[in-house]
Amino acid sequence: METLEFIIYPDGRVQEKVTGIVGNSCAEVTAAIEAQLGLVLSQEPTSEFFAAKVEQSGVVNTQTAYSDW
Repeated sequence: METLEFIIYPDGRVQEKVTGIVGNSCAEVTAAIEAQLGLVLSQEPTSEFFAAKVEQSGVVNTQTAYSDW
């Protein structure tokens, strides 16, 4: 599940935490929000940022050999 969590501090700072999005596509998801919030002071990538998206193929290769026994 993809989630965006925002913590708004009394001094106006906003902390944003993204979970459930693999790779750097989280930057695409949050770009419009960050543009409206203002200056981004820092970013800390999570382990999900560095994870690779796993895709499975539906193709199965089989090989059959017949013997002349």
